[in-house]
Amino acid sequence: MEFTAEMIAAFLGGTVEGNPQAKVWTVAKIEEGHEGALAFLSNPKYEHFIYDSRATIVMVNKDFSAQYPVSATLVRVEDAYAAFARLLDLYVANKPRKSGISPQSAVAPSATVGEGAYVGEFACISPGATIGKNAQIFPQVYVGDGVKIGDNATLYPGVKIYEECVLGDNVTIHAGTVIGGDGFGFAPQADGTYKKIPQIGNVVIEDWVEVGANTCIDRATMGSTVIRRGTKLDNLIQIGHNVQVGESTVVAAQAGIAGSTKVGARCMFGGQVGLAGHIMIADGVQVASQSGIANTVKKEGVRLMGAPAYDAREYQRAAIAFRSLPEMRLTLARVERELNELREKTE
Repeated sequence: MEFTAEMIAAFLGGTVEGNPQAKVWTVAKIEEGHEGALAFLSNPKYEHFIYDSRATIVMVNKDFSAQYPVSATLVRVEDAYAAFARLLDLYVANKPRKSGISPQSAVAPSATVGEGAYVGEFACISPGATIGKNAQIFPQVYVGDGVKIGDNATLYPGVKIYEECVLGDNVTIHAGTVIGGDGFGFAPQADGTYKKIPQIGNVVIEDWVEVGANTCIDRATMGSTVIRRGTKLDNLIQIGHNVQVGESTVVAAQAGIAGSTKVGARCMFGGQVGLAGHIMIADGVQVASQSGIANTVKKEGVRLMGAPAYDAREYQRAAIAFRSLPEMRLTLARVERELNELREKTE
């Protein structure tokens, strides 16, 4: 699809500076702009790229003042970053959705596939499973017995959904993710071996959740592992059995949450954060990358850092002191030596 600068400005409530009939049919980063591409400039750190960019149209903030000539047509808006995000939403919404059931897929007679849904090649829809309207089930997806998948859900290639799990409307699961694998439950025996504890619960993922590639969310021992509405999980995350993650929480890559932990709403966890099992995290807690949380966090909205994690500002002060330890050690040795010399003189 092609869009003119005039059309883009009208959609965003902006103004055109340059050729209103300039046409674009793709998007690009400003430093990689080329003919027919739409780019944006929001961060002043990237301003120097606009003067050499070959993008046909560049969106800028209304208060942007060019220091040198710009060859691109400018579309001025209140917030270029937010406006660009709106355009990307429009682009995605207008992408054609697949529909129909591939003859190379395996759909059980007792399964239900909603109107307008797509089931790709070598996908397997097991007995009793329900696929919602307009859902997108890409090739090589496995949907287990009795699984329920909501309307407009998207499961990318290689996703595996074990039996009896429930996914809400508008859920997106990226390639290679496993939903409903067994929780890590093993009971130590007198002879030093471990007996597996059957994991008979399921996983419930509410509406508008997005789960990144190669993430694993374990089924509950009993009851449900629950990911609440609007939560966003990155790639390569491990969610243990019986965990509950509150709504609109975001978790970055390689984080891990151990079994039976309850995470509040609107929390933010950086990459490689680890949470111990059987603890509770209050609403709005923010945890810096590579931090470890070993105990319950009761106070809402705190920022934590370190392993074990504690208040981020205290951690930063401690980190400054840590860098000074070699010098402090030399100072302490000098003071100790001087004290010994004084003691010898007085004796």
